Amino acid sequence: MFCHTTENWRNRPLISHEVIVNLIAHTTTQTGLRIHAELDTVAYPRGLKVPDEQMKALKREPAAFHRQDWNDTLKPRVIANH
Repeated sequence: MFCHTTENWRNRPLISHEVIVNLIAHTTTQTGLRIHAELDTVAYPRGLKVPDEQMKALKREPAAFHRQDWNDTLKPRVIANH
């Protein structure tokens, strides 16, 4: 998606959130990808720390590229039926 969005807004001044959201929302591909975009104006708290127990509980799969640095894939956990 990002490569198509970047291509769509090439050489256009990104002068406001409205312009950016509209350019993203009007991105399409030849294979039929359509993107919905809207501005999220919610103020999210900063500095939240995820507890170590929650981080350890994530089912992470390191990427082949930069294995220990970034680009992990988070896999869904299988939850047993109750």
